Amino acid sequence: MSAPIVKAPWPLARCAQAAVAAAVATDAYRAVTVRAHLLHPRDTSLSASGRASMVHVYVMTAAIVLFLVWFSRCRRNAVLLSPGTVRGSAAWAVAAWLIPVLNLWAPRGLVLDVQRASGPGTPEGRDRVLVNVWWATWVGHALVVTVGTRVERGTSLALLLVSIALNLAAGALAIAVVQRLTARQATALEATLPVAGAVDLPRPA
Repeated sequence: MSAPIVKAPWPLARCAQAAVAAAVATDAYRAVTVRAHLLHPRDTSLSASGRASMVHVYVMTAAIVLFLVWFSRCRRNAVLLSPGTVRGSAAWAVAAWLIPVLNLWAPRGLVLDVQRASGPGTPEGRDRVLVNVWWATWVGHALVVTVGTRVERGTSLALLLVSIALNLAAGALAIAVVQRLTARQATALEATLPVAGAVDLPRPA
């Protein structure tokens, strides 16, 4: 009996990309609305900034869930493509993104592991560079947000603009990472399975 057909997770990739874009947009709107309320509480109501924050939390939660589901599927495919080369367990591949402080560096290594196990990539390691730049902008955004909440009660325009710029960059790069890794797996899976379902791939432990 042949194993189920293994495919690159394109539908999940598209959902994750759309959710990331929506999360970036709602975060920018939330940041601007909250600052406006802090500066001009009479003109921008607390309920308006509260609604903006609530919408962002919902959208961000959806983006996190979809991204992690996509990444889990990519990791599973990577284990099938290159058994024994992906470190850690499937549970760790999700938990590492959610543990505070640890999630500032551990997930980057997980993405690079899955990337390496998913077949040859672009010349000169551009896929690795893409991951590194994405991660640097994401961590930079997190640090600027942390500093911004402690400076001028979160009303600094300069920090707000830097935060939004880094968030936009991190979001765009995350979408690019999803695209590149999914495409990489699609190419590797097509080469491994020239006839759909004709080859039995080992199942991950």
